[in-house]
Parts: sequence; C-alpha cells; structure tokens
Amino acid sequence: MNKLAIVIRNDSYDQLYTPLTFAFTAAQKGIEVDILFVLWAVRVLTEQGAKTVQLDPRHASEEAWFKERVRRDGDPLSIYDFIKVVKQSGPVNFYGCQLAAATFGIEASQLFPEASGIADPLWFLEEKAIKADHCQYF
Repeated sequence: MNKLAIVIRNDSYDQLYTPLTFAFTAAQKGIEVDILFVLWAVRVLTEQGAKTVQLDPRHASEEAWFKERVRRDGDPLSIYDFIKVVKQSGPVNFYGCQLAAATFGIEASQLFPEASGIADPLWFLEEKAIKADHCQYF
C-alpha cells in the first residue's frame, strides 16, 4: 500500500484513538495518509475542540483504566499531542471538511498548524480517497 485515506466522523476520545493509530502505523511505514475530519470531528482540529474531547459516554466508567493503558503503552494522552505525533511519524495530511467547518463556524485560521487546511469533501473523495489504495471510514 502506498496511499491510505481516512474519514473520521466522531469526536469522542476512544473513537479518535483508533483512526489516529491506523494513521500513525501506516505513516511510520512511509505510506501517505490523508485524513478528512467530518461532522463533529472537525472540531478536533482546533485548540478549543481538542480540549473538549471525552471518552464515549458508554465507556465513561472505564476512562481512568483506559487512559492508564494509554499512558502505560507510552502513547500521548491528549488528542492534540497524538495528532502531533502522527504528523511527525511520516507523510500525513489532516483536512477539515468544508461543510462541517461551516456548520460549526470553524475558520482555517483556527486549525492547528499540523492541519493542511479546510477541504471540499468532493475534492477529498476525488483527489485523495479514490486515488488511495484503501479508504477507511470511522
């Protein structure tokens, strides 16, 4: 595999952890990874949104246990720190969905420096997802 496209819809801690792990693992092997954050997830690409990330309520009672496992494994606890690690691991691009950004009032200037910008979702599908060897949706 040379290219991987990922679409992330959810913004809960545990539902972000898996796609970011996929991206990290792929990027470490030199695979180009393009990630589109849609709907609620677009907020994660901002400082304010990243600070509000919480575990899915269905697993809230296990939050301390899960975060201890993350810490034990040497992974970053904050989602923004995890985004930075993923970005540094290889060729990774983070895009905020243009439609979701408009819905939540997010401007490109609010995105973390690691983000590649706000993208039209059709552009992402045509230029990234279709051209990827695999597209994963979370």
